[in-house]
Amino acid sequence: MSLLNDEIRGQLEQEFSKLSNPVKLVLFTQANECQYCKETHQLVEEIAELSDKINLEVYDLVGDPEVVEQYQIDKIPAIAVVRDGDEPRDYGIRFYGIPSGYEFGSLIEDIAMVSAGESGLSPATKEYLATLDKPLHLQVFVTPTCPHCPRAVRLAHMLAMESDQVQGDMVEAIEFPHLSNKYQVMGVPRTIINEDDFMEGAAPEAMLMAKIREAIG
Repeated sequence: MSLLNDEIRGQLEQEFSKLSNPVKLVLFTQANECQYCKETHQLVEEIAELSDKINLEVYDLVGDPEVVEQYQIDKIPAIAVVRDGDEPRDYGIRFYGIPSGYEFGSLIEDIAMVSAGESGLSPATKEYLATLDKPLHLQVFVTPTCPHCPRAVRLAHMLAMESDQVQGDMVEAIEFPHLSNKYQVMGVPRTIINEDDFMEGAAPEAMLMAKIREAIG
Protein backbone atom coordinates (compact mmCIF):
# COMPACT_ATOMS: atom_id res chain seq x y z
CA MET A 1 0.00 0.00 0.00
CA SER A 2 1.37 3.39 -1.00
CA LEU A 3 2.20 5.90 1.73
CA LEU A 4 1.60 8.84 -0.61
CA ASN A 5 -1.87 9.33 -2.05
CA ASP A 6 -2.52 10.59 -5.57
CA GLU A 7 -3.08 14.18 -4.45
CA ILE A 8 0.25 14.36 -2.61
CA ARG A 9 2.03 12.67 -5.50
CA GLY A 10 0.65 15.25 -7.89
CA GLN A 11 1.73 18.11 -5.65
CA LEU A 12 5.22 16.66 -5.27
CA GLU A 13 5.63 16.07 -8.98
CA GLN A 14 4.81 19.71 -9.56
CA GLU A 15 7.23 20.80 -6.84
CA PHE A 16 10.01 18.52 -8.08
CA SER A 17 9.63 19.78 -11.64
CA LYS A 18 11.36 22.95 -10.40
CA LEU A 19 14.48 21.10 -9.22
CA SER A 20 17.62 22.31 -10.96
CA ASN A 21 20.47 20.12 -9.69
CA PRO A 22 20.17 16.44 -8.80
CA VAL A 23 19.74 15.39 -5.17
CA LYS A 24 20.58 12.07 -3.58
CA LEU A 25 18.75 10.57 -0.61
CA VAL A 26 21.07 8.21 1.25
CA LEU A 27 19.09 5.85 3.47
CA PHE A 28 20.61 3.75 6.23
CA THR A 29 18.66 0.78 7.53
CA GLN A 30 19.43 -2.89 8.25
CA ALA A 31 18.32 -6.34 7.13
CA ASN A 32 16.48 -6.93 10.38
CA GLU A 33 14.71 -3.62 10.02
CA CYS A 34 14.27 -1.40 13.04
CA GLN A 35 11.03 0.20 14.09
CA TYR A 36 9.94 2.48 11.23
CA CYS A 37 12.86 1.40 9.03
CA LYS A 38 10.50 -0.33 6.62
CA GLU A 39 8.17 2.67 6.42
CA THR A 40 11.08 5.09 6.01
CA HIS A 41 12.49 2.95 3.21
CA GLN A 42 9.14 2.89 1.44
CA LEU A 43 8.67 6.63 1.88
CA VAL A 44 11.99 7.63 0.30
CA GLU A 45 11.45 5.12 -2.52
CA GLU A 46 8.10 6.69 -3.34
CA ILE A 47 9.62 10.18 -3.25
CA ALA A 48 12.52 9.20 -5.53
CA GLU A 49 10.10 7.69 -8.06
CA LEU A 50 8.53 11.11 -8.62
CA SER A 51 11.55 12.81 -10.23
CA ASP A 52 14.57 11.83 -12.26
CA LYS A 53 16.45 14.53 -10.32
CA ILE A 54 16.13 12.53 -7.09
CA ASN A 55 18.30 9.45 -6.65
CA LEU A 56 18.16 6.94 -3.82
CA GLU A 57 20.95 4.87 -2.31
CA VAL A 58 20.29 2.37 0.47
CA TYR A 59 22.91 1.02 2.87
CA ASP A 60 22.98 -1.41 5.75
CA LEU A 61 24.16 -0.13 9.14
CA VAL A 62 26.10 -3.35 9.76
CA GLY A 63 26.86 -4.52 6.25
CA ASP A 64 28.24 -1.25 4.82
CA PRO A 65 30.68 0.02 7.46
CA GLU A 66 32.70 2.21 5.08
CA VAL A 67 29.66 4.20 3.96
CA VAL A 68 28.36 4.35 7.53
CA GLU A 69 31.71 5.82 8.58
CA GLN A 70 31.72 8.22 5.63
CA TYR A 71 28.37 9.68 6.65
CA GLN A 72 29.02 9.21 10.40
CA ILE A 73 25.73 7.41 10.98
CA ASP A 74 25.16 6.01 14.47
CA LYS A 75 21.45 5.16 14.51
CA ILE A 76 18.68 4.16 12.12
CA PRO A 77 16.59 4.84 10.22
CA ALA A 78 18.73 7.66 8.92
CA ILE A 79 18.51 9.80 5.80
CA ALA A 80 21.23 12.06 4.46
CA VAL A 81 20.15 14.66 1.89
CA VAL A 82 23.15 15.36 -0.37
CA ARG A 83 23.97 17.13 -3.59
CA ASP A 84 24.37 14.68 -6.49
CA GLY A 85 25.65 14.92 -10.03
CA ASP A 86 28.93 16.37 -11.26
CA GLU A 87 29.58 18.23 -8.01
CA PRO A 88 28.39 15.89 -5.23
CA ARG A 89 28.46 17.31 -1.73
CA ASP A 90 27.34 16.16 1.68
CA TYR A 91 26.16 19.18 3.62
CA GLY A 92 25.62 17.37 6.92
CA ILE A 93 21.82 17.34 6.65
CA ARG A 94 20.42 14.35 8.52
CA PHE A 95 17.05 12.88 9.45
CA TYR A 96 17.08 10.29 12.24
CA GLY A 97 13.72 8.59 12.43
CA ILE A 98 10.92 8.64 9.91
CA PRO A 99 10.16 12.15 8.58
CA SER A 100 6.41 11.78 8.94
CA GLY A 101 3.64 14.18 9.90
CA TYR A 102 4.84 17.77 9.86
CA GLU A 103 8.45 16.65 9.26
CA PHE A 104 7.56 15.27 5.85
CA GLY A 105 7.47 18.89 4.70
CA SER A 106 10.96 19.44 6.12
CA LEU A 107 12.33 16.67 3.93
CA ILE A 108 10.66 18.04 0.82
CA GLU A 109 11.94 21.56 1.52
CA ASP A 110 15.44 20.23 2.12
CA ILE A 111 15.40 18.47 -1.24
CA ALA A 112 14.47 21.76 -2.92
CA MET A 113 17.12 23.68 -0.95
CA VAL A 114 19.93 21.26 -1.74
CA SER A 115 18.94 21.20 -5.40
CA ALA A 116 18.97 25.01 -5.57
CA GLY A 117 22.26 25.26 -3.67
CA GLU A 118 21.11 28.22 -1.55
CA SER A 119 20.50 28.11 2.21
CA GLY A 120 18.32 31.20 2.36
CA LEU A 121 20.00 32.47 5.53
CA SER A 122 20.51 36.15 6.27
CA PRO A 123 23.75 37.87 5.18
CA ALA A 124 24.74 38.33 8.84
CA THR A 125 24.40 34.63 9.57
CA LYS A 126 26.29 33.68 6.41
CA GLU A 127 29.09 36.07 7.37
CA TYR A 128 29.38 34.54 10.84
CA LEU A 129 29.33 30.97 9.54
CA ALA A 130 32.09 31.81 7.06
CA THR A 131 34.37 32.53 10.04
CA LEU A 132 33.36 29.45 12.01
CA ASP A 133 36.43 27.35 12.84
CA LYS A 134 34.88 24.97 15.37
CA PRO A 135 32.50 22.06 14.75
CA LEU A 136 28.86 22.83 15.46
CA HIS A 137 26.45 19.93 15.97
CA LEU A 138 22.74 20.73 16.18
CA GLN A 139 20.30 17.98 17.19
CA VAL A 140 16.68 19.03 16.88
CA PHE A 141 14.30 16.75 18.76
CA VAL A 142 10.84 16.57 17.24
CA THR A 143 7.62 14.59 17.11
CA PRO A 144 5.50 14.11 13.98
CA THR A 145 2.54 15.99 15.49
CA CYS A 146 4.50 19.12 16.46
CA PRO A 147 3.54 21.99 14.11
CA HIS A 148 6.43 24.20 15.25
CA CYS A 149 9.18 21.59 14.92
CA PRO A 150 9.78 21.95 11.15
CA ARG A 151 10.92 25.55 11.59
CA ALA A 152 13.62 24.44 14.03
CA VAL A 153 14.65 21.52 11.82
CA ARG A 154 14.81 23.63 8.68
CA LEU A 155 16.93 26.27 10.39
CA ALA A 156 19.42 23.65 11.58
CA HIS A 157 19.58 22.20 8.08
CA MET A 158 20.02 25.63 6.52
CA LEU A 159 22.99 26.25 8.82
CA ALA A 160 24.43 22.86 7.90
CA MET A 161 24.15 23.65 4.24
CA GLU A 162 25.91 26.98 4.65
CA SER A 163 28.95 25.72 6.58
CA ASP A 164 31.11 22.60 6.46
CA GLN A 165 31.58 23.00 10.20
CA VAL A 166 27.88 22.43 10.92
CA GLN A 167 25.88 19.22 11.07
CA GLY A 168 22.14 19.48 11.53
CA ASP A 169 20.14 16.47 12.72
CA MET A 170 16.43 15.95 13.03
CA VAL A 171 15.93 13.39 15.80
CA GLU A 172 12.49 11.85 16.26
CA ALA A 173 12.14 11.91 20.04
CA ILE A 174 9.78 8.94 20.39
CA GLU A 175 11.92 6.63 18.23
CA PHE A 176 15.07 7.39 20.24
CA PRO A 177 13.90 7.54 23.87
CA HIS A 178 17.41 6.98 25.24
CA LEU A 179 18.54 10.21 23.56
CA SER A 180 15.43 12.05 24.71
CA ASN A 181 16.26 10.99 28.25
CA LYS A 182 19.92 11.87 27.88
CA TYR A 183 19.14 15.40 26.73
CA GLN A 184 16.13 15.81 29.05
CA VAL A 185 13.69 16.41 26.22
CA MET A 186 10.40 17.23 27.95
CA GLY A 187 8.94 19.25 25.08
CA VAL A 188 9.64 19.76 21.40
CA PRO A 189 11.26 21.24 19.48
CA ARG A 190 14.41 21.21 21.57
CA THR A 191 17.71 21.95 19.84
CA ILE A 192 20.84 20.56 21.46
CA ILE A 193 23.93 22.64 20.68
CA ASN A 194 27.20 20.71 20.91
CA GLU A 195 25.95 18.46 23.71
CA ASP A 196 26.01 21.00 26.54
CA ASP A 197 23.68 23.83 25.49
CA PHE A 198 20.15 23.92 24.15
CA MET A 199 17.41 26.10 22.74
CA GLU A 200 13.76 25.52 23.49
CA GLY A 201 11.10 26.09 20.85
CA ALA A 202 11.28 27.18 17.24
CA ALA A 203 13.53 30.18 17.78
CA PRO A 204 13.99 32.81 15.06
CA GLU A 205 17.29 32.74 13.19
CA ALA A 206 18.78 35.71 15.07
CA MET A 207 17.89 34.24 18.46
CA LEU A 208 19.39 30.84 17.66
CA MET A 209 22.55 32.44 16.31
CA ALA A 210 22.94 34.48 19.51
CA LYS A 211 22.66 31.24 21.51
CA ILE A 212 25.20 29.53 19.24
CA ARG A 213 27.67 32.39 19.67
CA GLU A 214 27.24 32.14 23.42
CA ALA A 215 27.68 28.36 23.35
CA ILE A 216 30.80 28.07 21.19
CA GLY A 217 32.42 31.47 21.74
